[in-house]
Amino acid sequence: MLGSTNKTAQNSNATFGIDLADIEDAAGRIRGQAVRTPLIRNDELDKRLSARLLLKAETLQVTGSFKFRGALNRVSRMTPEERLGGIVAWSSGNHALAISAVAARHGIKATILMPSDAPRAKVEGAERFGGTVRLYDRLTEVREEIGAEIARATGAVIIPPYDDPDIMAGQGTVALECVEQARELGAAIDLMLVACSGGGLAAGTAVAMNAVSPATQVYCVEPAGFEDTIRSLASGRREGNAPGAKSLCDALQVQIPGELTFHVNQALLAGGIAVTDAEVRHAMRVAYDLTKLVVEPGGVAPLAAILAGKLDIAGKTVALVLSGGNVDHDKFSACIAD
Repeated sequence: MLGSTNKTAQNSNATFGIDLADIEDAAGRIRGQAVRTPLIRNDELDKRLSARLLLKAETLQVTGSFKFRGALNRVSRMTPEERLGGIVAWSSGNHALAISAVAARHGIKATILMPSDAPRAKVEGAERFGGTVRLYDRLTEVREEIGAEIARATGAVIIPPYDDPDIMAGQGTVALECVEQARELGAAIDLMLVACSGGGLAAGTAVAMNAVSPATQVYCVEPAGFEDTIRSLASGRREGNAPGAKSLCDALQVQIPGELTFHVNQALLAGGIAVTDAEVRHAMRVAYDLTKLVVEPGGVAPLAAILAGKLDIAGKTVALVLSGGNVDHDKFSACIAD
């Protein structure tokens, strides 16, 4: 684990691009359309870890992940003129599902760029929700370049998966709900862990928690081989990953942190933790056995970090965002059989 001691009380839109007011506005926009997902407790987990764990089940969100929140917030702000041109987005899966579903609800055409090795369930899901999927090769093609070309040709609005203030604000609503639900249980959150790819969920969470629960330490969790945010926190500048890296966590594979998201995360995160594929598989099995939740590899990363003993949590209240549950049947079966 690599830590950052840069957490600050600053929380202004001018500083980070979003502030608490933006996240609260996003919460209002998505209310009644996004699910207020449950915060789950499990006595056996608490006993094993000598802590109080609060599991935020975003696996039960519309489209199966937290990404629906940011997509809904962003698309709801599009002008009538922008909607005519449609949307182009890129994603390994969960943002694709979310944009496809939200666009369909608003009667907007959506073209989704997905890597050719994306899970079948996510590709088929994006198409089922109404998106037009264009596959690309991670190693030989640049999704941003393809997206820009489509936008120029069609007039479509580009909605990136994380480096966008409205996306970040939408993802921050997860944290607001966590705090509200924890208080309903009479608990204050000491630590909060979220999975991290480009950093949108981490940034939105960090801004929200810094405002409403400043004593809470927020950590990001990344897969081994894709610790770009962890290394960036250590160096103070955005660091990329080595080409050819592979991970079971398909949802968390990016080459470099977002510009907007890293600016926030550098200032507000307590640190970052890396987890191995073996630790992720174990966490998927534990989540299934004890909570009966189907959690995808990337979505279970925070629980993997805790089960692997990578933070001292004894006697603490720890919120873990189980950020997605979109995983192929065969892959899930193989993971929990290990």
